[in-house]
Amino acid sequence: MDIDSLQRKKDMDKATWWGIVVNLLLSIGKLVVGYIGHSQALIADGLHSLSDLISDGMVLMATHHSNSDADEEHPYGHARYETFATITLATLLTIVGIGIGVDAVYRLLDSQSLAIPAMMTLWVAGASILSKEILYQYTMLIARRVKSKMLEANAWHHRTDAISSIVVFVGIAGAIWGYPILDSIAAIIVAVMICKIGWELGHQSFQELVDTGLDAETLAQVSNAIRNVNGVNELHMLRSRRMGHNVLVDVHILVSPRLSVSEGHQISEAVEASLAKNFDDINDVTVHIDPEDDEHKENSCKHLPLRNEVMIGLQDHWSEITEAQELMDITLHYLDGSINLQLVLPLKLIRQGGDSKLIQQQIETASKKLECIGSVEILYK
Repeated sequence: MDIDSLQRKKDMDKATWWGIVVNLLLSIGKLVVGYIGHSQALIADGLHSLSDLISDGMVLMATHHSNSDADEEHPYGHARYETFATITLATLLTIVGIGIGVDAVYRLLDSQSLAIPAMMTLWVAGASILSKEILYQYTMLIARRVKSKMLEANAWHHRTDAISSIVVFVGIAGAIWGYPILDSIAAIIVAVMICKIGWELGHQSFQELVDTGLDAETLAQVSNAIRNVNGVNELHMLRSRRMGHNVLVDVHILVSPRLSVSEGHQISEAVEASLAKNFDDINDVTVHIDPEDDEHKENSCKHLPLRNEVMIGLQDHWSEITEAQELMDITLHYLDGSINLQLVLPLKLIRQGGDSKLIQQQIETASKKLECIGSVEILYK
């Protein structure tokens, strides 16, 4: 595990352990006081805090695995542990919300059994509001710093508990002042809020799990950054996907067809560096170099033979050309459905009285006996 991943894990663990301590105390306090003080809403809120406690434990385990380095079985790392954990947390939230809501509706229908909560339940609800809001702010701060959707989901878990405690506070206060029905209504409102947050978090993470790409606005910014790299003539097939706190991007860029392999590679490195510099989330970029546009038309050269087959054919047709036997280098350019040749011959052939035009004519005529050969260019060195 590298230094950045280790520090990220430490920060996430610290935020999660604080959540465990606070949620343990709150869940026990709410359930006990809610039962003794006859507050259905506070008991519902206590179950919510208990679900927070369970989710904290899941986050702790997922943090350990998601920050592990890539290995042979997981070449892209383990960030999807966070995604899975977030979906699980969202599901847990939704289940808790539905359970609280159903129980509250049953109690509301049986209004004769409604009891007036004790004053101490109001104090516990107030303490819950304050502690959970502080915990939310702290956890969200760490989540944004380390770019963890999972920790952000857990922060929202804390925030829903803080908001639900406000509703519970109002419901208990209303019940104490003569409206016992408000306690059950508060429990139903809390249930709806919990389900809403669960749906939003689950939907977002599910989109990540099925490799949904970046939004249109961000993709446009990524495209502009790539086009601004010197040497990039155009781009196409830009694709992206999220994996935990990381974004993976792959793209085809169109460059001048006669660039050297090393220059094309250098341009691709510049594209990677530009995206890494301008977008914090992007940490894995794959660049495919295209010498011609293969987005709107079929690759015109895919049927052409490779170098070894071409060279066998050329050597056979050049067998009677003396100058061709002194070939120093040959470059093959696969363009527009043909192979264009660039040959390098020794300059001494010309200095010794050779006719460059005649050499050009002989080699070009012999070369084009191969149907795949296009133009022939001869340089002297």
